[in-house]
Amino acid sequence: MSIQRVREFFREQGIEDRIQEFDASSATVALAALALGVAEARIAKTLSFRVQDDVALIVMAGDARIDNPKYKARFAAKAKMLGHDEAAALVGHAVGGVCPFAVNDGVQVYLDESLRRFETVFPACGSSNSAIELTIPELEAYARPLGWVDVCKGWQADGAAGA
Repeated sequence: MSIQRVREFFREQGIEDRIQEFDASSATVALAALALGVAEARIAKTLSFRVQDDVALIVMAGDARIDNPKYKARFAAKAKMLGHDEAAALVGHAVGGVCPFAVNDGVQVYLDESLRRFETVFPACGSSNSAIELTIPELEAYARPLGWVDVCKGWQADGAAGA
């Protein structure tokens, strides 16, 4: 089970006890924000894409959306999300619980600039009813991204809404 992989990963980091599991679903930004009692913007949603022959995860603020021209300029490809049936096999986590932790080998992780405005964010932990609160430096350390990207839109209009 995907959450078990993430739980083991965070056990090795000494922070497994910070994983939160909910009785209700947290599979969408709105549901996760409701379960956690935080603004939707602070949910660190992870979207999975096919980039040429690779799989890439982009972790972004809950109020951000992919900006196709920015994405194409950064990755030299059209933004093509993985299908629900592909995510679990290629990433290691099913849609609704996709996160940048304990992913399959070869999966590339990127963090979007939309996250930097927050002190802490809440990514999923491999299931549709889990999350963990991490500072941005912790997210960087545990997600082990290839780098930061600026491929989203929609979040600048509100500035620090929900900060």
